[in-house]
Amino acid sequence: MPTKKPNEKTLRPVHANAGIQARYRERLLAIIDEMNNSVRFWLKAAYRQNTPVMAQDRNPAEELRIAVEELAKRWQRNFDNLAPRLAEYFAQAVHLRSDAALRATLRKSGFTVKFKMTPAMRDVMDATITEQVSLIKSIPERYFTQVQGIVMRSVQTGRDLGQVTKDLQEQFGVTRRRAETIARDQNNKATTAMTNARQQSLGITEGDWVHSGAGKHPRPTHVAMNGKRFDLKKGMYDSAVGRWIMPGVEPNCRCFWRPVIKGFS
Repeated sequence: MPTKKPNEKTLRPVHANAGIQARYRERLLAIIDEMNNSVRFWLKAAYRQNTPVMAQDRNPAEELRIAVEELAKRWQRNFDNLAPRLAEYFAQAVHLRSDAALRATLRKSGFTVKFKMTPAMRDVMDATITEQVSLIKSIPERYFTQVQGIVMRSVQTGRDLGQVTKDLQEQFGVTRRRAETIARDQNNKATTAMTNARQQSLGITEGDWVHSGAGKHPRPTHVAMNGKRFDLKKGMYDSAVGRWIMPGVEPNCRCFWRPVIKGFS
């Protein structure tokens, strides 16, 4: 760790809140579960409906393609309707929780500060909401791209409903895991961005990087950053990704920082 100077104070870090992450994850998983159940139900119905017409002039592949497209449109609308509300809830929850944690840390260290919504904080909030809306809307887009492929491959190989069901279950797992990753990484990223903007608005300009050591496969560059002081406006340069970063913004990164208050006696 860097040597603490007589006229500075290092504060406790602000960590991402596990409760917010859990609630965000639960909302995403709930609608994904509904979507997957709907797809399985309607595809089974479409397969059964098409079985008697295999020897006739109708094209079962075309009917199944249309069925998937209709399902995709329906669920895209559902996710599009959910996205702004869930994104707003998430951003507000992270904002309020990170402010509360920083306020408590400052109070414990003997500082009483009145927080105001600054233009920089508003920009971070808006950017967070926009990013969440985009990520939420992308869930059915990716899911149905894979579902369409599963169905078309099944037609080519004899329309085995059992194999389709198995493939859908595997894709369901992929989609759920992606949602869990979104909840975790976005919670870390949003907390970092909002805490950073708030600290800078209070005149806190530096922090000491702390590597969490919690991951199974730690990034060597982040391990090397541990204990180093950095400018909150820039972050630290990570040679592995070729850019300046803040703790907690890279996928699965659990690093954080201890803010430094200078110039008091």
